[in-house]
Amino acid sequence: YRHMLEKHSLKQSMSRRGNCLDNAAMESFFGTLKSEFFYLNSFDSIESLEAGLVEYIKYYNQERIRLKLKGLSPVKYREQAQAAA
Repeated sequence: YRHMLEKHSLKQSMSRRGNCLDNAAMESFFGTLKSEFFYLNSFDSIESLEAGLVEYIKYYNQERIRLKLKGLSPVKYREQAQAAA
């Protein structure tokens, strides 16, 4: 795994052992991804999984509302914040 990362000029990021709080934002996203996308679907191929992930991430960023963002999607919230600045 490490060799493959190095081969593609990627840097491995690891938190402290057994401490999910080191990367809480991504842990939260992956939990949401699994419950809203992965567990609700079945995939015939890696390609169908990849296409579904692309669509889900697009939905997550552009359409899915967040209470913490005043009921807006991340894109709408950013647009509103930029217009107010």
